[in-house]
Amino acid sequence: MTDKALAGRVTLVTGASRGIGYFAALALAKAGSHVIALARTSGALEELDDEIKAAGGEATLVPMDLKSPDGLDQLGGIIHQRWGRLDGLLGNAAILGDITPAPHIDPKKWDEVLAVNVTANARLIRSLDPLLRSSKSGRALFMTSSVARSFKPYWGSYAASKAALEALVLSYAGEVEDSTLKVNLFDPLRTRTAMRAKAMPGEDPQILKHPRDISDQIVGMLSPSCVQHGQLVIAQA
Repeated sequence: MTDKALAGRVTLVTGASRGIGYFAALALAKAGSHVIALARTSGALEELDDEIKAAGGEATLVPMDLKSPDGLDQLGGIIHQRWGRLDGLLGNAAILGDITPAPHIDPKKWDEVLAVNVTANARLIRSLDPLLRSSKSGRALFMTSSVARSFKPYWGSYAASKAALEALVLSYAGEVEDSTLKVNLFDPLRTRTAMRAKAMPGEDPQILKHPRDISDQIVGMLSPSCVQHGQLVIAQA
């Protein structure tokens, strides 16, 4: 991406306080977009804000739990009042849940995984769709995982949530084909994140790519120049 290729754009990033969301938000800001950074942890968001400002960018911080339906429903109205549109959405936030045999899945943790990984994104789409359509070149990108398609033993709850997300997003993509909005999925593959460390505790993190290594590709998918639509995009090696 060229410098300030996203100047004048407004992009919302969920799960912006760490990992892929953090470095994607920073890269988006460096490319000129105003970043609406959403995460549960205020302190981590403030650290992101400091780094964005140091890079000459701008951000609006939104401390919010994605399991709060009222907050997500109100988000669209707040963005409309301030900007009147939304140019980009990165649906990045997710939780792993327990890696356990399917009969042992705790119902409360199952509900939490689906609430964050699926329902929150459905509510974001519901709340933000008019704003994304109001942009001349709206772009929406949702993070997924290969486990949605590999049916890996013990990963039932996380895999089910990502499979549901993929179905939701690709259905939505088909619904907006007559608009300028482009909607895609992005699989980062093996990336050095806290979730990955929890899932693979014996793995050497140094063999994994750093989240900043895929940030430029994410910026590209959220830029006006992106022509892909209704696609599952795999991170470049």
